[in-house]
Amino acid sequence: MGLWYAGWYNWPVDMPEISRFFGIVIAIYYKEHGVPHFHAKYSGQTGVFSIVDLKLIEGRLPKRVVALVLEWAFEHRSELLENWQRAVAQEPLQPIAPLE
Repeated sequence: MGLWYAGWYNWPVDMPEISRFFGIVIAIYYKEHGVPHFHAKYSGQTGVFSIVDLKLIEGRLPKRVVALVLEWAFEHRSELLENWQRAVAQEPLQPIAPLE
């Protein structure tokens, strides 16, 4: 059975969006484990960011987008870790305020 996809961004439905700002969509995937991380998608490109180290660990995004995502993540690190723990426990994720 294939994955069902939702939304214009073509992400699996088990990767709920937790924030959106300046055209950047932030999500955490329910089925991933290992290093706590989140995904950022912008203009068809995707990057994976470590929550603990706050750095890009996979993918490619424009430098300005990386800077915005890291600024946002620094402000919301504890909320990101809480959402990571919720995802691992298969619990609903909480939205996080966007970067303003």
